[in-house]
Amino acid sequence: MRGPGKLAGATGAAALVVALAVPMVKAWEGRRLAAYADLVGKATICDGETRGVRMGDTATPAECDRMTAAAVAEFEAAIRPCLPGDLPLPSRAAFTVTAYNIGADAFCASSMARRAMAGNLRGSCDALMMWTKAGGRVVRGLVNRRTAERDLCLAGLQ
Repeated sequence: MRGPGKLAGATGAAALVVALAVPMVKAWEGRRLAAYADLVGKATICDGETRGVRMGDTATPAECDRMTAAAVAEFEAAIRPCLPGDLPLPSRAAFTVTAYNIGADAFCASSMARRAMAGNLRGSCDALMMWTKAGGRVVRGLVNRRTAERDLCLAGLQ
């Protein structure tokens, strides 16, 4: 059972993870105010948001800021049960950024999550590098992105 102090602590930790993750999401996703087809043809807007997006949709910068922060918080909450509770915040932020990109279900079913839950945190961070393909081919931008996510993940282990 959680007491008020523990709930507040979890909320604070989640907020810190989101604060670390949002700038990284924005940096890697790029921002577009009109919907476009991503590398695999999925309608995308703002900072990589695909959920509920249709071609022809538009957004303002302020709407994108709100959308991205809310989505990152949702992904952080969705993957939280798939990771050890004592995972360092930078590592948790790196995995949140990854989940934003690949989806929470894919993240939770991945070797990243399995290795982390088994206590192999370094291996979990290294497993980020397995997620460098889109449409069945290695994408240089994903290699660069996963390298940055891995660096953040490992920084949490030092």
